[in-house]
Amino acid sequence: MANECACMGAPTLIFSCSGAADVGEVADRAARMLTKEGLGRMYCLAGIGGRVSGIVKTTEAADRILVIDGCPLDCAKNSLDQAGIGRYNHLQLADLGLAKGQSPANDENVSRAAAQAREMLGAGCLTMALPSAKA
Repeated sequence: MANECACMGAPTLIFSCSGAADVGEVADRAARMLTKEGLGRMYCLAGIGGRVSGIVKTTEAADRILVIDGCPLDCAKNSLDQAGIGRYNHLQLADLGLAKGQSPANDENVSRAAAQAREMLGAGCLTMALPSAKA
């Protein structure tokens, strides 16, 4: 399948900020675009936050995980960290110059976010091992 990594067979999951700000909508629309393109499957961030066992187990078994955050609060990243999931690639839209309250959810900004996400997903089957947020 297009949303599975060829080397492991497990799905590629995409978690996105879908917050109320403009950059939240940009992140959400970029994740939906990647899903439609078959590069991964957008998955339920609320299920991670709610510790829904099936969603957490599926996420733990994923071959690759991409997290897209709209603003520097990193709510999507922090949700996965809090659930003990620390293997993922993280795209922060502020790193692309998209500032909260100043970056309309237009085709240009969504395409820009999706292009960076495509590049990150094309990096191979391994996900980054990041430390857990547990202190």
